[in-house]
Amino acid sequence: MAGLFTALRPPPPASTSLNNRFIGLYAFILLSLALLAFFFRPPDPITHFPYTTQDPPVITTSPRPFPSSPTSSSFPYYRDWKFDFGSDLNPKICITSTTSAGLDEILPWIFYHKVIGITNFFLFVEGKAASPEAYSVLKSIPGVRLIPRTKDLEVQQANSRIWNETWLKPFFYKPCNYELFVKQTLNMESGIVMAREAGMDWIIHLDTDELMYPAGSQGYSVPKLLLDVPEDVDTVVFPNYESAVERDDIKEPFSEVTMFKKNFDHLPQETYSSYYNEASHSNPNYFLTYGNGKSAARIQDHLRPNGAHRWHNYMKIPREIEFEEAVVLHYTYTKFSDLTARRNRCGCKLTREDIERCFMLDFDRYAFMIASTGTEEQMLKWYHEHVVWTDREVKLKLLREGVFTRIYTPMVIIQSLKESGVFSSAIASAQESAISDDKLLTSSGSVKRSRGVENDIVSGFTMNYTAQSPPSIDDADFH
Repeated sequence: MAGLFTALRPPPPASTSLNNRFIGLYAFILLSLALLAFFFRPPDPITHFPYTTQDPPVITTSPRPFPSSPTSSSFPYYRDWKFDFGSDLNPKICITSTTSAGLDEILPWIFYHKVIGITNFFLFVEGKAASPEAYSVLKSIPGVRLIPRTKDLEVQQANSRIWNETWLKPFFYKPCNYELFVKQTLNMESGIVMAREAGMDWIIHLDTDELMYPAGSQGYSVPKLLLDVPEDVDTVVFPNYESAVERDDIKEPFSEVTMFKKNFDHLPQETYSSYYNEASHSNPNYFLTYGNGKSAARIQDHLRPNGAHRWHNYMKIPREIEFEEAVVLHYTYTKFSDLTARRNRCGCKLTREDIERCFMLDFDRYAFMIASTGTEEQMLKWYHEHVVWTDREVKLKLLREGVFTRIYTPMVIIQSLKESGVFSSAIASAQESAISDDKLLTSSGSVKRSRGVENDIVSGFTMNYTAQSPPSIDDADFH
């Protein structure tokens, strides 16, 4: 005991003074080192990311804090947001899509997919996507090729071999969704030719309300995912997960929706059967819309589309596999306006026969009927009953049992892109380009007028800024 109390006694005054001096010196050295490290620190790894082929860090699906400034992104392999690093990606992957969406939907969709390794986009544009301002912005993005629906394209597709095949025959000469399905298939056929000319290795057909989610890949990368596919595999299926919205006031689905219903292929049969009724949410089927996923195909001889969801080959039966983790996230009916927009769609009459001719899926038919006959209040009530998930206990149960899942990564990426000014920069760049083109045209016009040539310059469209319009576009009301 004496020894213990002796150890607890304070040291002599001389030792105290020596210790204090030592601690002070040690603190001074640490402070000096910290100041040196601050003033001579290396460049920010985010804003000076090298254009190399090194593997990026792995991203998890757990939430991350959003950046407080453009230089504090959570994802250092954005490569300074330049998105012009296609030459070092292998394999090269492209997306083909038929869209009439606006810039608010297409820009996040394009840049998100650029982040995860998609280099080229073949966009068949109509409606809002083909408007002068949207067309001008989209065509300025590297790797994006726009194909408006011109008379030449229609003539070319009217002579397609597809019209003589039997596999798409049930969809021919029907309105609305059937017509869109055929149009998508014909556009996919054209996309194959463009992909081959551009030196692509893989092609994927995706809508602008869908995001690829390359779970299970190194570095959250679609190229890494497809690089590991055996060489004798021709097509790969990405099962789809469907959005499960929790509010009726969503404006930006990609940034606000984090809960998804898993594909039944990713559920044990017992779980799927046990929770089918609760998961269907008073609807006719497990999913609101489709449930057969989307697929990627190797660019090869005799490749053809097999409808909007699959690829095939004229000369052989392709070997197909399905991913166990990577999926396509389908953001369907995520906004209340998606329901109200169904009103009077495609000119379909409110008869059973006409509705079945216009819409393939039961939910789309019911949505069309309530949108065409209900008041705003009735539509909102129906939307809550069939689309919005508000019951906390049910949500927790389905999440706990694995029927639902939380996925945050796309939200974080798109929020980071937005807060870093990528979308606004794309628009500003198109504005500057349009202004430069306009000045060049004006200068050229002045020279020609001085030579007696009048009315030789056709002025561009003026919307929010001077923009170029696509040639001979026949706008169509489809979504």
